[in-house]
This record gives sequence, C-alpha cells and structure tokens, in this order.
Amino acid sequence: QVQLVESGGGLVQPGGSLRLSCAASGIIFSRYSMGWYRQAPGKQRELVAYITSGQSTNYADSVQGRFTISRDNAKNTVALQMNSLKPEDTAVYYCNSGLYQFSTYSPAYWGQGTQVTVSS
Repeated sequence: QVQLVESGGGLVQPGGSLRLSCAASGIIFSRYSMGWYRQAPGKQRELVAYITSGQSTNYADSVQGRFTISRDNAKNTVALQMNSLKPEDTAVYYCNSGLYQFSTYSPAYWGQGTQVTVSS
C-alpha cells in the first residue's frame, strides 16, 4: 500500500519561506520520480516541480528561482523549499510519485495535501 504523507504547510507572510516535506512508503522510492502539484481555490491542479530518480529537476515558470525540490533516497522523503512566497502561491500542495518517461512526468500516487496560505 502506497502512502505519501505531507507536512510543513501553514500560514506565512509574503516574502517568507516554508519547507514542505513528504514521506513515502510502499514504493521502491529510489526508482520513482517525485513531484509536487498545487491547487488554488477555483483553479485547476497544476504542476509545481518534479525530480526524477536521476535527480533531474523541472519547475513551473511561476516558481522557477524561488522553489527548490530535493529528495533523500535514504529517508524516502522529498522536500519543497519555498522562498519569496507570494499570495498567489496560496494553495493546497500535493506530493506525488510516478514515472518519468518520454520527457513526461506522470504521477501515479498522491498524498492528501497540505495547505499553504501566503497572507499578511
């Protein structure tokens, strides 16, 4: 049974930082690509970033230069460091795992999500 459990969400002021973490179980973690999606109220879920099993990373244009995704294969965790947060980053953030094939990341498993609110 695959489980992805997110932590680290919360309320932060604009310009602040948050670090999200996701602990995975039930998969051979090192073989999977890992990613983060987010969904803001009234909007579609969108890809934020992913990291492949080979440590290649990809970011949405809206977060490039502000967010950093990383993974620790020894601990089966993936993290998303979010700096210079903006109100438009407010969303529920979802951890996911999947495969990276043909230059495409396809999530297969999802966490329950963690709320990030950026507001003064």
